[in-house]
Amino acid sequence: MKNIKYILGIFLTLAIMTGCQEDDLTIGDLVAPTNIEISVTYLDDTNGDGVAEETAAPGLGSGVVKLSATASNASSFHYVIQNVTQLQTNGALEHTFTTLGNNTYAVTVIAYGTGGISTSKTIEVQALALYEAPADLKEMLHANSSRTWKIASDSPKHFGLGPVNGSIQAEWYGAGPGEKAHTGMYDDRYTFNVDGTFTHDVGPDGTVFGREVLINELGGSGGEAEGADVIQYVLDSYTENWTLTAPGGAETISLTGTAFMGYYIGGDHKYRIHMRSANEMVLTSTDGNGSFNWWFTLIPA
Repeated sequence: MKNIKYILGIFLTLAIMTGCQEDDLTIGDLVAPTNIEISVTYLDDTNGDGVAEETAAPGLGSGVVKLSATASNASSFHYVIQNVTQLQTNGALEHTFTTLGNNTYAVTVIAYGTGGISTSKTIEVQALALYEAPADLKEMLHANSSRTWKIASDSPKHFGLGPVNGSIQAEWYGAGPGEKAHTGMYDDRYTFNVDGTFTHDVGPDGTVFGREVLINELGGSGGEAEGADVIQYVLDSYTENWTLTAPGGAETISLTGTAFMGYYIGGDHKYRIHMRSANEMVLTSTDGNGSFNWWFTLIPA
């Protein structure tokens, strides 16, 4: 009997040890990225035709800089520019400097390796910005203090899509009045402040509306799929920054980070102003898949 108990004890001990060994997780080596390289080119519409061309010099006043970072053993990158951090998995970033004149800026690239270990490098970038937004545009946007906007849900074609670079509002599809009331879009509020900050209040339901897969860039959660849309994606309100430029003469609102208006489409977060009045603006932007131009009509909240 004692021998049987002893054998059973050994068997149970081995079983427990084997079970524990199977639960062990292998993290692997923590490897810091090395050899960070940052290339800089400038984008300018030298012919005034709306087509940006790359140059090696600070350009002709657009303030647009194209950055590309590479590093050994890096899986993602952060850029820190003017105290704003932007995540760019592939290391490519287009940034617009809007401070008038020829100025020098510090640009820091943080490369992340396995286990979140990082390495950084800082360079100086010179940029020439000559565009100054007209007074009536600034007055419309933030009323010299702050102004809050919302999607014009009662208007025809307040949200829609068309071909990339199209010039007809919601040429292929335009939402009818109230059509997207079941999504997280209509209660969102977008505030432009005179100090250059942009606040997106996601409303009492705590959700937003966006394109499936692309919307995951926001780092939120949940949401119900409806075709290629996610209609109620859970996201916290946030604050980013906004700037005004006019590439090719087209007045454009640029938002930093993953800030957006209406419907999340990824892309470059630049919204061209198709038309505007004192109390309405129609915006269009190309999605991150390069598939469509999306259209939004906003009115004061």
